[in-house]
Amino acid sequence: MKNTFEWAVIGAGPAGIAAVGKLLDQGIKGQSILWVDPQFTVGDFGTKWLEVSSNTKVALFTRFYQACQSFEYEKAPHFTIQDIDPNETCYLKYAAEALQWISNGLQSKVHCVKDKALKLALRDRQWKISLFSDTLYAKNVILATGAEPKSLKLPEVEEIHLSTALNPALLKETCSKNDTVAVFGASHSAIIILRSLLEQTEVKKVINFYLSPLRYAVYFDDWILYDDTGLKGKTAAWARDNIDGKLPDRLERVLSTQEHLSAQLPLCTKAIYATGFEKRHIIVEGMQSLSYNDRNGIIAPGLFGFGIGFPEAKEDRYGTLEHRVGLWKFMDYLNRIMPLWLKYNA
Repeated sequence: MKNTFEWAVIGAGPAGIAAVGKLLDQGIKGQSILWVDPQFTVGDFGTKWLEVSSNTKVALFTRFYQACQSFEYEKAPHFTIQDIDPNETCYLKYAAEALQWISNGLQSKVHCVKDKALKLALRDRQWKISLFSDTLYAKNVILATGAEPKSLKLPEVEEIHLSTALNPALLKETCSKNDTVAVFGASHSAIIILRSLLEQTEVKKVINFYLSPLRYAVYFDDWILYDDTGLKGKTAAWARDNIDGKLPDRLERVLSTQEHLSAQLPLCTKAIYATGFEKRHIIVEGMQSLSYNDRNGIIAPGLFGFGIGFPEAKEDRYGTLEHRVGLWKFMDYLNRIMPLWLKYNA
């Protein structure tokens, strides 16, 4: 069939980069790999979240860069991240520099199409990939399409998008001293936003609506309790002093009950929702919803999900189930499931 590839990777964020790299390392020929993305600028990681402080240590970013032979990281130029203590965290913009260099190198090795994938359909044991301006085919497809921030879409208040809220300069431009800002959530992102609002803006008041107590990562010799949901580093230190300690004067925290929402939300002029992410929607013919096996990434024969939109679920030693999100976690997961994917064809 015309324009048919052995593998297609849809999405060029960190997960897409890892998928292409591992396929090449497995011996799949570059001309047999189709890589589709509208921009090839490291996805949301390389465009929306550059000013976010990571909860991942620099050493794990470096480990990701070195995990694929096809990345050829040993040939990389000098990056700012190489000057940062490996045991410290960093702004994502420093991690994104090396990812963009790796992406550029991979693009020269496979067949790249700058376009958006709109729909998939299984035809004669091949996946028909409908793009905005073309139609291509692949025997196997990896969806590394990323995720969008969840929104409560409350009509009573103006929403500040999460990407704006996590950029201190943009957040300062968006808020005024007359604003009372509602922040929903108690995650790493929510705490960063609370701190930025209180330290970088002159808003009148911040009301934090939350559902559960803060959760802190606990480090052991060979594993981390609450590795994916717990607060870490400087964000954790700030939260201990200013959330579980003495609340700053302009901050109020309330349980997100209907009673509290009815009483407090009318006081707010703007709202920020730091309540997690949901996978980006792509139409797959014959599937009303796009579910996947969260232990191996399989969606259907020859169709796989990977990355922040399709994370691995894993229990820790105390039986707590968390979804693993982070560059090295993606790579570690891919190392274990890629051999299965290579056999699970349409």
